[in-house]
Amino acid sequence: MGSDVILVIVVATALAFDFTNGFHDTANAIATSVSTRAMSPRFAVLQSAVLNFAGAFISLQVAATVGSGIVDPQAVTTTVVFAGLMGAIAWNLATWYFGLPSSSSHALIGGLVGAALAAQGTSAIVSGGLVEKVIVPGIVAPILAFTVAGVAIVVSYNVIGKVRPGPVNRSYRLGQLVTGSLFSLAHGTNDAQKTMGIITVLLYTTGHLKGEFEVPLWVVLASHAAIALGTMSGGWRIVKTMGMKLTKLQPVGGFCAETAGAITLFATTLTGIPVSTTHTITGAIVGVGATRRLSAVKWGIAGRIVWAWVLTMPMAALVAAICYFIARALIRY
Repeated sequence: MGSDVILVIVVATALAFDFTNGFHDTANAIATSVSTRAMSPRFAVLQSAVLNFAGAFISLQVAATVGSGIVDPQAVTTTVVFAGLMGAIAWNLATWYFGLPSSSSHALIGGLVGAALAAQGTSAIVSGGLVEKVIVPGIVAPILAFTVAGVAIVVSYNVIGKVRPGPVNRSYRLGQLVTGSLFSLAHGTNDAQKTMGIITVLLYTTGHLKGEFEVPLWVVLASHAAIALGTMSGGWRIVKTMGMKLTKLQPVGGFCAETAGAITLFATTLTGIPVSTTHTITGAIVGVGATRRLSAVKWGIAGRIVWAWVLTMPMAALVAAICYFIARALIRY
């Protein structure tokens, strides 16, 4: 099989991962708006898909980070990328099946790291970039979103005071049309860039691109189209977990959670940090619930979600390493 054919297969696999990212992470963008009835499920999914695609034109800083700041570009081969993507896809499908909102971003990074370790050992990993750009932000992002959402809900309650619930709910549902849109836009801007970075670094290492690291326009458009199509397919198992099981959201709570999530995502995206949209919006939702009262959050479900977060990178890495050794054996024979 020719090298160009293999490259096409790997790029197609990357876009397939982006599609699973879209339907897996649909819940991040629409669960709050759907659960508060600010939007119908069909409208929310369509709006999120359109805005995920529109995110292509805001920033490409995250793509550069993923493409060169976590794994040494010299270690990136078609086999490594293919194995990394398979590890990420496998973890996405497993967590989607069980309705767990894990991070597609961390699954992709974990898969790539696992495949690179299997191929060349620890020398292939940019340890400083992994810690500074992935692990630390993975911890900080949900805490930041939790804090911003908590402050926002307290301020909101003080503003609305004793106003009747009817007018308040109608006003905040209208507000969610804006905040939900902003979160969807931020989701597309941050998440599709991981796939862009992977495809672009592969094009450089195979000699199809040269010069300074730059993401081609067709990679930008293809990646955002894939995540938008995935979003349109919906991830209803995870929507139920995020929007209905974790805590009961009122329109004011949904508004505050989406605002906190969007602020966090835009801030990290513009600085090139590939944070998890799942971690971010989950932290915001828990922040809203916990500020009302601790018992408003179903901590058992929250604990399951955190365990999924903890296991995401090592499990995706393990599957990717296994896939790498299988692929190498098949190529050899």
